[in-house]
Amino acid sequence: MQKNASLTTPAAIRKMVREGDYTGNTSGFAPGFVQANLVILPKQYAFDFLQFSQANPKACPIIATSRIPGVTDMPTVGEDIDIRSDLPRYRVFKHGQMVEEVTDITSHWRDDLVTFLIGCSFSFEEALIAAGLEIRNISEQKNVPMYVTNMACQSAGIFHANMVVSMRPMKPADAIRAIQICSRFPSVHGAPVHFGDPAAIGIKDINKPEFGDAVTIKEGEVPVFWACGVTPQVAIANAAPDFCITHSPGHMLITDIPNSKMAAL
Repeated sequence: MQKNASLTTPAAIRKMVREGDYTGNTSGFAPGFVQANLVILPKQYAFDFLQFSQANPKACPIIATSRIPGVTDMPTVGEDIDIRSDLPRYRVFKHGQMVEEVTDITSHWRDDLVTFLIGCSFSFEEALIAAGLEIRNISEQKNVPMYVTNMACQSAGIFHANMVVSMRPMKPADAIRAIQICSRFPSVHGAPVHFGDPAAIGIKDINKPEFGDAVTIKEGEVPVFWACGVTPQVAIANAAPDFCITHSPGHMLITDIPNSKMAAL
C-alpha cells in the first residue's frame, strides 16, 4: 500500500521511493530542489541522443550524464543516488514500444547503459508559486498535463520528434509574469513556448492530454505551454532503439541541486 510521501529532504524522498513506499508523481515535492527527467540508452545510441538534446535545449536541457557506461550513481546531482531505484516509476522500451512500467529497473540493468538527466518544469514551479502564481496541477493534486505538438524538433542521428509541452492555465497578466520568471531558468526549460490557442500548436483537445492529467481552466484564463522533458520519449518511439528506459511522465528523480543554481540571473 502506498504511503503518503514526506516532503522533507531530497534524500529522504529518494529513500522512501527506493524502499517502495512511494510510487506516485513528484509534482510539488521537495520545494527548492531540482527534479530531473530520465533517459537511459545503450552506449551505441548515446552520442546521437546527446546531439539531439544539444540541438533542442528547450525541450531537452541536459543537467547530468553518467561518467562511464554502466554506472548507477550520479554524484554530480546527489549523494547516494541509485538510478535503478530512486525514481517512483520507470518505462521500459524495446524497439520504440513501451513494454513495461516498473518501480525498479535493477533486473533490466546492463553494463553498456548510459544515463541522461534532463531538466524538469517542476523545478521552476517553485519560482512561480513564490511570485504568487497558482500552479493548477499542484493545487488540484494532479500530474501536470502534457501534449504532443506540431512543433518539430531538430533531428540528430536516429532521433527525431515533435515537441511535447506541459501546460499550466493562467490569467494573461500572470502568463506574462511567468514568461519573465521562467526566462531565468534555461536549464529547466526556460520561458513558455506558447500561450493561448492550443490548436495553433497542433493540440486538438486541451482536455485530453497525451500524458498526465487534465486540469481545470477557469474563465478568463489561457493555457500556457512550456517545452517538456517527455519529448525524448516521442523521439525514442520514432527512433525505435532496441532498448531504452525512461521515467514515467511526472515521476522524476529528485536531486540535491538547489533550484537557485539553475537561475541564469
